[in-house]
Amino acid sequence: MSQVQQCGAPINLTGTNTVSVTSGSLLGFYVNSTTSGTMVFRIGSSGTSNGTVVSGTITPAIGFHGFPMYAVGGCHVTIANTLNVTLFFAAG
Repeated sequence: MSQVQQCGAPINLTGTNTVSVTSGSLLGFYVNSTTSGTMVFRIGSSGTSNGTVVSGTITPAIGFHGFPMYAVGGCHVTIANTLNVTLFFAAG
């Protein structure tokens, strides 16, 4: 039986920012605190806000949320309102 271990670098954000400018896998995110915070993920355009939207507007609860996706050309997250989130991203 083979086992796959998934891990990624933790990236803590409290506002709109680039997660990575290189391709890689977003494994999920942990919401540390929120007050009606929302987030939208984009891929491409080297992880800028000009990338392609790949999620709707997410209003996450506190805790871990799996969100496995491969981000070709980088990953960007737009955060609105109050949200402290740690994303787990594996480049490559």
